[in-house]
Amino acid sequence: MKNVNLLVFFLAILLFFSCKNDDENFENGITPTTVNPEIFLQNFGSTINRNFLGTVIDTNNNPIENVQITIGSSVVFTDANGVFSIENAAISERFGFVKAEKEGYIHGSRAVIPTEGTNKVTIMLLDETVTGTTQSGSQATISLPNGASVSLNGAYANEDGSPYNGSVNVILHHLDPTDENMPEQMPGMLLAANAQNEVRLLKTLGMIAVELRGTNGEDLNLAENSSAEIRIPVAPELLSEAPSTIPLWYFDEENGYWIEEGEAELIGNEYIGTVTHFTFWNCDVPFETTFLCVTVLDTNNQPVTNAVVKLITSNLNYAQSTTNGDGENCGLVPTNETLTLQVFNPCDTTSILYITTFDPLSAPTDITITIDIATISSENIVGNFVNCDGNIVTDGYVTLTYEGNTFIEPITNGTIDFNLLRCSSQNTFTLEGIDAVTLQSTGILNYSFTSPITSVGAIAACNSVTEFISYQVDNQPTIFYDENFTTGGNPNIPNSYGIRHQLNSGGTSEYIEIGLLGVTPGSYAIADGQAALQFFPDANGDQFNSNTAQNITIVYNLSSFGAIGEYIDINFSGTYTDTTGNHSITGIIHVLRDL
Repeated sequence: MKNVNLLVFFLAILLFFSCKNDDENFENGITPTTVNPEIFLQNFGSTINRNFLGTVIDTNNNPIENVQITIGSSVVFTDANGVFSIENAAISERFGFVKAEKEGYIHGSRAVIPTEGTNKVTIMLLDETVTGTTQSGSQATISLPNGASVSLNGAYANEDGSPYNGSVNVILHHLDPTDENMPEQMPGMLLAANAQNEVRLLKTLGMIAVELRGTNGEDLNLAENSSAEIRIPVAPELLSEAPSTIPLWYFDEENGYWIEEGEAELIGNEYIGTVTHFTFWNCDVPFETTFLCVTVLDTNNQPVTNAVVKLITSNLNYAQSTTNGDGENCGLVPTNETLTLQVFNPCDTTSILYITTFDPLSAPTDITITIDIATISSENIVGNFVNCDGNIVTDGYVTLTYEGNTFIEPITNGTIDFNLLRCSSQNTFTLEGIDAVTLQSTGILNYSFTSPITSVGAIAACNSVTEFISYQVDNQPTIFYDENFTTGGNPNIPNSYGIRHQLNSGGTSEYIEIGLLGVTPGSYAIADGQAALQFFPDANGDQFNSNTAQNITIVYNLSSFGAIGEYIDINFSGTYTDTTGNHSITGIIHVLRDL
């Protein structure tokens, strides 16, 4: 599942080198860089609280369950969909660090320049498949088919620094800088600290990932005063810009940024360097940097979600990403360079909706731009999310899937509110709500757009519920029925197929009936005097009969009319007038077809 709503402005493609344990006290000619984390953190402002929503996947894009997610002191685990949500995580104003850990995978992470809205991240974890095996006391080179390798001299240490003797399993990954999955696989982001505790943006030409395991699966590292040689292939299309020597940087897994240590030499089509400890290593050129946040609005001053934003530097390096639910895109940009900002039509990425060039930046900058999206269908999907007891969900999320793309929004107050730019004439989409407290789901629900606003009514996360009807009149509490349904009639004759819920028990009488105006998926308008929808006085005292109501503007959208035993899915909304005045109504029907 992919849902990229917040990315730093990467100036180049990347590559990485990893192992879990660090030890910087070596005396083999490589001078470690000393960085004071407390001083460096001052570059990112004061502590604030922000919300995060993310997905953790494997290299086949499958969700990974039970991954431990850590942001500051907040710790949660991913659910069966690989999704996690953390509210009010304590981070810095201009830096947030997300760690992802699970046995069987190399530690993953993501760093972001946080926005005021929900910060969304995707982390792709690399597995711990053993690439090769060697023995302590023996020199060995472990290689991948593309030439990436690590050469070991045979001296190893346990986590406590004591010598290790025995078999050593080597886990080796090479990440192709031209691979579109690189931003999701790399640790943190390309943010670094130099020896003066200054922030630098990195332009990378390669990384490699290595981990060592002992006979019993224990973590190992190089012994003190030992070193290893790494070889990192450079992609052919990047060789022309590869310098003869390049700084090496290791990733600080505790604090979430890169630190310079040593250098690598370009020989042929690969960089060769020496490292003294295993953590993520990276071949990069550093740049001075500052922070840029772009907010994209439409002509109605509403945020534009998933707008394609492209930033081009004076030397024609560029980065491209999309805006989040608040129309924001924040990241790092180089100083002392003229920048060109472009916003593209998401339905035609060759069509530029906005372009501007601005002078080099020297300080954190926020800019707001307005684009005209009149020719693009802007959809707003709204509704309510409740649990089995009918109470609003305050800790959960809803996924919307359309045209193969999945969008996720957190739910903190029971309110569903998606904004989506729709490029296709395809009119149907699906929703699924997950209650993170009860771990129950609504199941996958089918809907049709009713542009520009689609009301999905109240959906319930209740695994025991296989079918339901819910509706809301005005601002009254939502009525929810989850049993005693019948369907039937002749689907080939208009208005002769119906859906009914009826219950008479303990003095309680519940009744609602819907007559379908057609069984082909699409939109159907209910006219005055038409026998299409009625319900008896419900728990709120509301009742309705389309035979007698007036000024009816109710439209129902049939998303699915399945075979017998499959689902009929309808959402409806509109207004009407009866003897008590003017009213609005929204509702959803998700029932199994009997006949």
